[in-house]
Amino acid sequence: MASNQSLLSRLFRMRILGATLVGASILFVGGIVFWGAFNTGMEATNTLDFCISCHEMRDNVYQEYKKTIHYTNRSGVRAACPDCHVPKDWTHKILRKIQASNELYHKIVGTVSTPEKFDANRLEMAKREWARMKASDSRECRNCHAFDQMDPEKQKQRARKQHENAQEDGMTCIDCHKGIAHKPVHQGLEEDEE
Repeated sequence: MASNQSLLSRLFRMRILGATLVGASILFVGGIVFWGAFNTGMEATNTLDFCISCHEMRDNVYQEYKKTIHYTNRSGVRAACPDCHVPKDWTHKILRKIQASNELYHKIVGTVSTPEKFDANRLEMAKREWARMKASDSRECRNCHAFDQMDPEKQKQRARKQHENAQEDGMTCIDCHKGIAHKPVHQGLEEDEE
């Protein structure tokens, strides 16, 4: 009995990287719980339901998006908000979520709280998103669309030629497909911005 108490006593005093075995175990379990909660929160904020939970998105861009091929199409594949606006890989996803905190700020101060305010800011918001997509080589678009996966023979002649030219010129999806899922505002761009 005394040797069992001595063994337990030694185990409790044992140190792992400066922490006792009990302390190290608590930190380990706490880390797992934190990581699980963090990932659960990340995934909960990566759904269509979360994106349209505020009236600014539900009443504006969501209504437009429902009329596009990304919402309803012959193949039954739906690209929801996070598919186009949130990277899939962890590092870029975290960076995008940090950037999205700016959107929360504007929600709080009411920058886009009415359809009129939303439309007044729409071009600037679109420009920021287009610039982000351009800088990432349209990474989110390429989760579903990629030049090497396209069958040019099934494309209309004009689309086939445009895709060939874009590939040769090193263009990215957003160079040609601005406004693909939302109210088109690219006509408001200056010539040097197009």
